[in-house]
Amino acid sequence: MECRFISPGGAGAASPHWYSIPSYGLFATPGRRRPARYTRLAREVAGRYDAPTGKTPRRGVAIKLKEKVSILLGFALLAVSPGHPSTACPADEKTKLGPGEQALTIRVGDLDRSYIVHVPRSYDGKTRLPLVIMFHGTGGTARGAMRQTGWAAKADEAGFFAAFPEATRPDQARPARFRGNPQIWNDGSGRAHAGRRNIDDVAFTNSLMDDLEARFAIDPRRIYVTGFSNGASMAFRLGIELSDRIAAIGPVAGHLWMKNQRPARSVSLAFIAGAEDPVNPLDEARARRPGGEKQPLRQSLLSWTKMIGCSLRPKVARDENGVKALDYGPCDGKAEVVFYIIEGMGHTWPGGKNRLPEWMVGKTTDKLNATDVLWEFFQGHPMS
Repeated sequence: MECRFISPGGAGAASPHWYSIPSYGLFATPGRRRPARYTRLAREVAGRYDAPTGKTPRRGVAIKLKEKVSILLGFALLAVSPGHPSTACPADEKTKLGPGEQALTIRVGDLDRSYIVHVPRSYDGKTRLPLVIMFHGTGGTARGAMRQTGWAAKADEAGFFAAFPEATRPDQARPARFRGNPQIWNDGSGRAHAGRRNIDDVAFTNSLMDDLEARFAIDPRRIYVTGFSNGASMAFRLGIELSDRIAAIGPVAGHLWMKNQRPARSVSLAFIAGAEDPVNPLDEARARRPGGEKQPLRQSLLSWTKMIGCSLRPKVARDENGVKALDYGPCDGKAEVVFYIIEGMGHTWPGGKNRLPEWMVGKTTDKLNATDVLWEFFQGHPMS
Protein backbone atom coordinates (compact mmCIF):
# COMPACT_ATOMS: atom_id res chain seq x y z
CA MET A 1 0.00 0.00 0.00
CA GLU A 2 1.24 3.50 -0.76
CA CYS A 3 1.69 6.12 1.96
CA ARG A 4 0.36 9.50 0.97
CA PHE A 5 1.26 12.95 2.27
CA ILE A 6 -1.55 14.51 4.25
CA SER A 7 -1.57 18.28 4.54
CA PRO A 8 -2.79 19.90 7.75
CA GLY A 9 -6.08 20.66 6.06
CA GLY A 10 -6.59 17.12 4.84
CA ALA A 11 -5.83 15.42 1.56
CA GLY A 12 -7.87 15.89 -1.54
CA ALA A 13 -7.01 12.55 -3.09
CA ALA A 14 -9.02 9.43 -2.39
CA SER A 15 -7.79 7.31 0.46
CA PRO A 16 -8.55 3.72 1.46
CA HIS A 17 -9.15 4.69 5.09
CA TRP A 18 -11.37 7.50 6.35
CA TYR A 19 -12.46 8.49 9.78
CA SER A 20 -14.86 11.19 10.84
CA ILE A 21 -15.50 12.53 14.31
CA PRO A 22 -18.54 14.79 14.40
CA SER A 23 -18.46 18.08 16.26
CA TYR A 24 -21.53 18.09 18.45
CA GLY A 25 -22.98 19.47 21.61
CA LEU A 26 -20.75 21.62 23.77
CA PHE A 27 -18.05 21.43 21.14
CA ALA A 28 -20.18 22.18 18.08
CA THR A 29 -18.63 24.38 15.44
CA PRO A 30 -20.44 27.64 14.51
CA GLY A 31 -23.51 27.13 12.38
CA ARG A 32 -23.86 23.48 13.33
CA ARG A 33 -26.90 22.31 15.23
CA ARG A 34 -26.51 20.48 18.50
CA PRO A 35 -28.42 17.22 18.85
CA ALA A 36 -31.02 17.61 21.56
CA ARG A 37 -29.56 14.85 23.72
CA TYR A 38 -26.32 16.78 24.28
CA THR A 39 -28.14 19.99 25.17
CA ARG A 40 -30.38 18.11 27.61
CA LEU A 41 -27.36 16.45 29.21
CA ALA A 42 -25.56 19.76 29.67
CA ARG A 43 -28.65 21.27 31.30
CA GLU A 44 -29.12 18.21 33.48
CA VAL A 45 -25.54 18.25 34.74
CA ALA A 46 -25.53 22.01 35.26
CA GLY A 47 -28.88 21.88 37.06
CA ARG A 48 -27.93 19.03 39.37
CA TYR A 49 -24.40 20.09 40.27
CA ASP A 50 -24.36 23.86 39.92
CA ALA A 51 -27.77 24.72 41.33
CA PRO A 52 -27.58 27.44 44.00
CA THR A 53 -29.63 25.36 46.43
CA GLY A 54 -26.58 23.41 47.53
CA LYS A 55 -28.64 20.24 47.74
CA THR A 56 -27.01 16.96 46.77
CA PRO A 57 -28.89 14.67 44.36
CA ARG A 58 -30.01 11.24 45.47
CA ARG A 59 -27.26 8.62 45.40
CA GLY A 60 -28.58 6.71 42.38
CA VAL A 61 -29.12 9.91 40.41
CA ALA A 62 -25.71 11.21 41.40
CA ILE A 63 -23.97 8.07 40.17
CA LYS A 64 -25.74 8.20 36.82
CA LEU A 65 -24.91 11.86 36.41
CA LYS A 66 -21.26 11.28 37.32
CA GLU A 67 -21.03 8.58 34.68
CA LYS A 68 -22.35 11.03 32.11
CA VAL A 69 -20.04 13.78 33.27
CA SER A 70 -17.01 11.48 33.16
CA ILE A 71 -17.51 11.01 29.43
CA LEU A 72 -18.22 14.68 28.73
CA LEU A 73 -15.26 15.89 30.73
CA GLY A 74 -12.99 13.19 29.50
CA PHE A 75 -10.37 14.72 31.79
CA ALA A 76 -9.00 15.69 28.44
CA LEU A 77 -8.59 17.74 25.35
CA LEU A 78 -11.86 16.82 23.68
CA ALA A 79 -11.79 18.92 20.54
CA VAL A 80 -13.43 17.16 17.66
CA SER A 81 -13.32 18.15 14.05
CA PRO A 82 -14.83 17.39 10.66
CA GLY A 83 -13.67 14.27 8.90
CA HIS A 84 -10.10 14.00 7.68
CA PRO A 85 -8.64 11.35 5.42
CA SER A 86 -6.23 8.94 7.00
CA THR A 87 -3.82 6.63 5.23
CA ALA A 88 -1.92 3.73 6.69
CA CYS A 89 1.18 1.75 5.84
CA PRO A 90 1.96 -1.80 6.99
CA ALA A 91 4.65 -1.88 9.63
CA ASP A 92 7.00 -3.72 7.28
CA GLU A 93 6.73 -1.09 4.54
CA LYS A 94 9.09 1.53 5.91
CA THR A 95 8.46 4.15 3.28
CA LYS A 96 10.66 7.20 3.67
CA LEU A 97 8.34 10.14 4.20
CA GLY A 98 9.00 13.82 3.74
CA PRO A 99 8.06 16.94 5.74
CA GLY A 100 4.43 17.48 6.66
CA GLU A 101 1.71 15.61 8.49
CA GLN A 102 1.51 11.83 8.10
CA ALA A 103 -1.17 9.48 9.46
CA LEU A 104 0.21 5.96 9.99
CA THR A 105 -0.99 2.61 11.30
CA ILE A 106 1.05 -0.19 12.85
CA ARG A 107 0.09 -3.67 14.04
CA VAL A 108 0.54 -4.23 17.78
CA GLY A 109 -0.58 -7.63 19.03
CA ASP A 110 -4.02 -8.21 17.53
CA LEU A 111 -4.84 -4.51 17.10
CA ASP A 112 -4.19 -1.96 14.40
CA ARG A 113 -2.93 1.17 16.20
CA SER A 114 -2.81 4.61 14.64
CA TYR A 115 -0.82 7.78 15.14
CA ILE A 116 -0.04 11.05 13.41
CA VAL A 117 3.50 12.31 13.00
CA HIS A 118 4.43 15.86 12.07
CA VAL A 119 7.73 16.02 10.19
CA PRO A 120 9.35 19.46 10.49
CA ARG A 121 9.89 21.55 7.36
CA SER A 122 13.62 21.67 8.06
CA TYR A 123 14.05 17.87 7.97
CA ASP A 124 16.69 16.90 5.40
CA GLY A 125 16.48 13.12 5.78
CA LYS A 126 19.96 12.86 7.28
CA THR A 127 20.31 14.98 10.41
CA ARG A 128 19.07 13.19 13.53
CA LEU A 129 16.34 15.20 15.23
CA PRO A 130 14.54 14.89 18.60
CA LEU A 131 11.09 13.32 18.96
CA VAL A 132 8.25 14.53 21.20
CA ILE A 133 5.27 12.18 21.73
CA MET A 134 2.04 13.89 22.85
CA PHE A 135 -0.73 11.76 24.43
CA HIS A 136 -4.28 13.12 24.30
CA GLY A 137 -6.62 12.80 27.29
CA THR A 138 -9.67 10.63 27.82
CA GLY A 139 -12.20 11.12 25.04
CA GLY A 140 -9.69 13.06 22.97
CA THR A 141 -8.04 12.40 19.63
CA ALA A 142 -4.56 12.74 18.18
CA ARG A 143 -5.66 15.51 15.85
CA GLY A 144 -7.48 17.37 18.61
CA ALA A 145 -4.40 17.28 20.83
CA MET A 146 -2.22 18.45 17.94
CA ARG A 147 -4.38 21.48 17.29
CA GLN A 148 -5.00 22.46 20.89
CA THR A 149 -1.44 22.21 22.19
CA GLY A 150 0.48 23.68 19.25
CA TRP A 151 3.14 20.94 19.25
CA ALA A 152 3.13 20.65 15.43
CA ALA A 153 3.81 24.36 14.99
CA LYS A 154 6.55 24.16 17.63
CA ALA A 155 8.10 21.21 15.77
CA ASP A 156 8.40 23.34 12.62
CA GLU A 157 9.79 26.26 14.57
CA ALA A 158 12.39 24.32 16.58
CA GLY A 159 13.14 21.39 14.24
CA PHE A 160 11.92 18.15 15.85
CA PHE A 161 9.41 15.37 15.16
CA ALA A 162 6.05 15.50 16.97
CA ALA A 163 3.98 12.32 17.23
CA PHE A 164 0.34 12.10 18.33
CA PRO A 165 -0.87 8.55 19.12
CA GLU A 166 -4.51 7.45 19.24
CA ALA A 167 -5.77 5.52 22.28
CA THR A 168 -8.21 2.63 21.94
CA ARG A 169 -11.97 2.93 22.46
CA PRO A 170 -14.57 0.49 23.83
CA ASP A 171 -15.76 -0.42 20.33
CA GLN A 172 -12.89 -0.25 17.86
CA ALA A 173 -15.29 -0.96 14.98
CA ARG A 174 -17.06 2.37 15.53
CA PRO A 175 -15.64 5.90 15.25
CA ALA A 176 -14.33 7.60 18.34
CA ARG A 177 -16.92 9.75 20.12
CA PHE A 178 -16.41 11.77 23.26
CA ARG A 179 -19.75 10.48 24.51
CA GLY A 180 -20.40 6.79 24.06
CA ASN A 181 -17.10 5.58 22.55
CA PRO A 182 -14.28 7.60 24.12
CA GLN A 183 -10.59 6.88 23.50
CA ILE A 184 -8.75 6.12 26.74
CA TRP A 185 -5.18 5.13 27.66
CA ASN A 186 -4.28 2.27 29.97
CA ASP A 187 -2.42 4.55 32.36
CA GLY A 188 -2.06 2.07 35.22
CA SER A 189 -5.20 3.14 37.09
CA GLY A 190 -7.29 0.17 35.92
CA ARG A 191 -10.00 2.55 34.67
CA ALA A 192 -12.43 2.02 31.80
CA HIS A 193 -12.10 -0.52 29.00
CA ALA A 194 -8.35 0.09 28.60
CA GLY A 195 -7.68 -0.99 32.17
CA ARG A 196 -10.21 -3.82 32.28
CA ARG A 197 -8.91 -5.33 29.02
CA ASN A 198 -5.29 -4.54 29.91
CA ILE A 199 -4.65 -2.82 26.58
CA ASP A 200 -0.88 -2.78 26.09
CA ASP A 201 -0.28 0.89 25.41
CA VAL A 202 3.32 0.55 26.56
CA ALA A 203 3.96 -1.96 23.75
CA PHE A 204 2.18 0.40 21.35
CA THR A 205 4.49 3.26 22.32
CA ASN A 206 7.54 1.02 21.97
CA SER A 207 6.40 -0.05 18.49
CA LEU A 208 5.61 3.55 17.54
CA MET A 209 9.18 4.58 18.39
CA ASP A 210 10.55 1.60 16.43
CA ASP A 211 8.40 2.54 13.44
CA LEU A 212 9.51 6.17 13.48
CA GLU A 213 13.19 5.27 13.91
CA ALA A 214 12.92 2.98 10.88
CA ARG A 215 11.41 5.76 8.74
CA PHE A 216 13.26 8.86 9.91
CA ALA A 217 16.57 10.04 11.29
CA ILE A 218 15.61 10.30 14.97
CA ASP A 219 18.08 10.93 17.77
CA PRO A 220 17.48 8.06 20.25
CA ARG A 221 19.00 10.14 23.07
CA ARG A 222 16.34 12.84 22.66
CA ILE A 223 12.95 11.14 22.82
CA TYR A 224 10.49 12.91 25.12
CA VAL A 225 6.91 12.20 26.23
CA THR A 226 4.16 14.60 27.27
CA GLY A 227 0.40 14.36 27.68
CA PHE A 228 -2.72 15.91 29.15
CA SER A 229 -4.81 14.43 31.98
CA ASN A 230 -5.21 10.70 31.18
CA GLY A 231 -2.42 11.28 28.63
CA ALA A 232 -0.30 12.81 31.38
CA SER A 233 -0.84 9.69 33.45
CA MET A 234 0.33 7.70 30.44
CA ALA A 235 3.48 9.84 30.31
CA PHE A 236 4.17 9.01 33.96
CA ARG A 237 3.72 5.30 33.26
CA LEU A 238 6.06 5.38 30.26
CA GLY A 239 8.66 7.28 32.27
CA ILE A 240 8.79 4.25 34.55
CA GLU A 241 8.41 1.35 32.11
CA LEU A 242 10.37 2.77 29.15
CA SER A 243 13.04 4.71 31.02
CA ASP A 244 15.66 3.07 28.81
CA ARG A 245 14.25 4.93 25.77
CA ILE A 246 12.63 8.09 27.11
CA ALA A 247 14.91 10.94 28.12
CA ALA A 248 12.40 13.12 30.02
CA ILE A 249 8.65 13.51 30.56
CA GLY A 250 6.33 16.52 30.78
CA PRO A 251 2.84 15.60 32.06
CA VAL A 252 0.14 18.26 32.40
CA ALA A 253 -2.78 17.89 34.86
CA GLY A 254 -2.61 14.12 35.30
CA HIS A 255 -1.83 11.55 38.00
CA LEU A 256 0.93 9.06 38.59
CA TRP A 257 -1.05 5.86 39.17
CA MET A 258 1.82 3.33 39.19
CA LYS A 259 2.52 1.99 42.66
CA ASN A 260 5.63 0.34 44.10
CA GLN A 261 7.62 0.75 40.89
CA ARG A 262 10.54 2.89 39.89
CA PRO A 263 12.31 3.53 36.58
CA ALA A 264 15.52 1.69 35.74
CA ARG A 265 17.17 5.11 35.38
CA SER A 266 16.22 8.47 36.85
CA VAL A 267 13.98 10.28 34.34
CA SER A 268 13.73 14.07 34.52
CA LEU A 269 10.26 15.52 35.01
CA ALA A 270 8.59 18.88 34.30
CA PHE A 271 5.09 18.71 35.78
CA ILE A 272 2.44 21.40 35.21
CA ALA A 273 -0.77 21.79 37.23
CA GLY A 274 -3.50 24.38 37.71
CA ALA A 275 -4.11 25.64 41.23
CA GLU A 276 -7.87 25.69 40.55
CA ASP A 277 -8.24 22.41 38.66
CA PRO A 278 -11.74 21.08 39.51
CA VAL A 279 -11.16 17.72 37.81
CA ASN A 280 -7.76 16.74 39.18
CA PRO A 281 -7.30 19.04 42.19
CA LEU A 282 -3.85 20.14 43.24
CA ASP A 283 -4.24 19.60 46.98
CA GLU A 284 -7.59 17.86 47.47
CA ALA A 285 -8.34 14.15 47.33
CA ARG A 286 -11.41 13.09 45.38
CA ALA A 287 -13.47 9.91 45.48
CA ARG A 288 -13.38 7.81 42.34
CA ARG A 289 -15.47 4.91 41.17
CA PRO A 290 -15.51 1.89 41.28
CA GLY A 291 -13.80 2.62 44.60
CA GLY A 292 -10.82 4.11 46.28
CA GLU A 293 -9.58 7.67 46.15
CA LYS A 294 -7.95 9.90 43.56
CA GLN A 295 -4.96 11.50 45.23
CA PRO A 296 -4.10 15.20 44.89
CA LEU A 297 -1.85 16.05 41.96
CA ARG A 298 0.83 17.26 44.34
CA GLN A 299 1.09 13.71 45.68
CA SER A 300 2.06 12.46 42.20
CA LEU A 301 4.85 15.02 42.13
CA LEU A 302 6.12 14.01 45.55
CA SER A 303 5.98 10.30 44.64
CA TRP A 304 8.20 10.91 41.60
CA THR A 305 10.72 12.98 43.55
CA LYS A 306 11.07 10.22 46.14
CA MET A 307 11.29 7.60 43.41
CA ILE A 308 14.34 9.17 41.77
CA GLY A 309 16.05 10.46 44.90
CA CYS A 310 15.37 14.20 44.69
CA SER A 311 15.48 16.75 47.46
CA LEU A 312 12.20 17.09 49.36
CA ARG A 313 12.94 20.76 50.04
CA PRO A 314 12.43 22.51 46.71
CA LYS A 315 13.94 25.83 45.70
CA VAL A 316 11.68 28.48 44.21
CA ALA A 317 13.00 28.87 40.68
CA ARG A 318 10.28 31.29 39.55
CA ASP A 319 7.45 33.19 41.19
CA GLU A 320 5.94 35.83 38.96
CA ASN A 321 2.78 36.61 36.99
CA GLY A 322 0.82 33.91 38.82
CA VAL A 323 3.30 31.14 37.95
CA LYS A 324 5.41 29.39 40.59
CA ALA A 325 8.15 26.94 39.61
CA LEU A 326 9.62 24.66 42.29
CA ASP A 327 12.95 22.93 41.61
CA TYR A 328 13.39 19.64 43.49
CA GLY A 329 16.95 18.97 42.37
CA PRO A 330 19.49 17.58 42.69
CA CYS A 331 18.22 14.09 41.95
CA ASP A 332 19.92 10.75 41.32
CA GLY A 333 21.70 10.36 37.98
CA LYS A 334 21.77 14.14 37.32
CA ALA A 335 18.01 14.13 36.77
CA GLU A 336 15.87 17.18 37.53
CA VAL A 337 12.29 17.73 38.67
CA VAL A 338 10.49 21.07 38.20
CA PHE A 339 6.90 21.61 39.33
CA TYR A 340 4.91 24.46 37.75
CA ILE A 341 1.79 25.66 39.59
CA ILE A 342 -0.38 28.16 37.73
CA GLU A 343 -2.60 30.42 39.80
CA GLY A 344 -6.28 30.46 38.80
CA MET A 345 -5.93 27.79 36.08
CA GLY A 346 -8.36 24.89 35.81
CA HIS A 347 -8.14 21.63 33.88
CA THR A 348 -6.72 22.97 30.61
CA TRP A 349 -3.52 23.04 28.56
CA PRO A 350 -1.79 26.33 29.48
CA GLY A 351 -1.42 28.62 26.49
CA GLY A 352 -3.45 26.27 24.28
CA LYS A 353 -6.96 26.22 22.87
CA ASN A 354 -9.67 25.03 25.23
CA ARG A 355 -13.03 23.91 23.82
CA LEU A 356 -14.68 22.94 27.10
CA PRO A 357 -16.99 25.24 29.10
CA GLU A 358 -15.60 26.92 32.16
CA TRP A 359 -18.19 25.41 34.48
CA MET A 360 -16.78 21.99 33.63
CA VAL A 361 -13.04 22.51 33.69
CA GLY A 362 -12.36 25.90 35.18
CA LYS A 363 -10.46 28.75 33.62
CA THR A 364 -7.75 28.58 30.99
CA THR A 365 -4.69 30.81 31.06
CA ASP A 366 -1.98 32.44 28.97
CA LYS A 367 0.28 33.09 31.96
CA LEU A 368 2.41 30.22 30.74
CA ASN A 369 2.66 28.36 27.43
CA ALA A 370 3.09 24.70 28.37
CA THR A 371 4.40 23.71 24.94
CA ASP A 372 7.17 26.33 25.02
CA VAL A 373 8.11 25.59 28.64
CA LEU A 374 8.20 21.82 28.13
CA TRP A 375 10.28 22.07 24.95
CA GLU A 376 12.81 24.28 26.73
CA PHE A 377 12.99 21.72 29.55
CA PHE A 378 13.35 18.80 27.11
CA GLN A 379 16.20 20.52 25.29
CA GLY A 380 18.19 20.62 28.52
CA HIS A 381 17.62 16.95 29.39
CA PRO A 382 18.84 14.53 26.73
CA MET A 383 19.53 10.96 27.83
CA SER A 384 23.05 10.74 29.22
